[in-house]
Amino acid sequence: MIWFTEYQTPNTGLTVKVKEAKTVKSKYQKILILDTYEYGKMLVLDGAVQTTERDEFIYHEMLTHPALIKHPNPERVLVVGGGDGGTIREVLKHPSVKEAHLCEIDEEVIKISKEYLPTISCELNNPKVQVFVEDGNKFLDERKNYYDVILLDLSDPVGPAEALFKREFYTKVKNALRENGIMAAQTESPFLQELYFKTAVNEIKQVFKYFGTYLAFIPTYPAGMWSFTLASNDVDILKYEESEFDKIKDLKTKYFCDKIYVSLFSIPKFVSDLIK
Repeated sequence: MIWFTEYQTPNTGLTVKVKEAKTVKSKYQKILILDTYEYGKMLVLDGAVQTTERDEFIYHEMLTHPALIKHPNPERVLVVGGGDGGTIREVLKHPSVKEAHLCEIDEEVIKISKEYLPTISCELNNPKVQVFVEDGNKFLDERKNYYDVILLDLSDPVGPAEALFKREFYTKVKNALRENGIMAAQTESPFLQELYFKTAVNEIKQVFKYFGTYLAFIPTYPAGMWSFTLASNDVDILKYEESEFDKIKDLKTKYFCDKIYVSLFSIPKFVSDLIK
């Protein structure tokens, strides 16, 4: 019998019973694929759960769809991180998208996901998709005024990923966006990762004119309460247009829907207080 525990803080963790485990040591991190009883196959990077077959749809839908719906006509989309392919899969549900670029630093994550997580990585070979195995920080140095939407599907802000939660990086994101461009970023748990959350949202606020933070319930993430932040220099994120709801009608989703979208920025008071 195998049990795996992710230590989400020094005092709490997520423990799951595992049928089988595969370990790969890449250039950047230790990669685990766990076949669990409760969540199906689970991708773990350096001890932190990234995604599972059972609950991945919540995270990927909530990171992707608000930004692409808010943009009037998203044609060019970049995903930074997200080597499992789930965010790319959701991006391609929007017919206006002509180019979907994935920038993932660790090629092994892509390979492992294609082999063991086919329902998540299923669109990585789509003709609209171009995969770049590069450091997202350097990648954006060479991309100016190009993308309509940039989605930051990043791991926790520790080690090399820490730089991707800083003002300098968000500035690069802003510069890579075209007019009416929108960024969406995962911004950690406001409950168990309060400092990470406050830092990320505050840095975004310093760079973009408009922003809005929203939440989703993701069972395998710390506290189950996870945050995302939309930002733009041109689009008032908090304002709704009727045309946006027309887009939602055609989306095939399991979590995201019109009722969630209309109340997207209705967040608990303690989360609002953290942002203030």
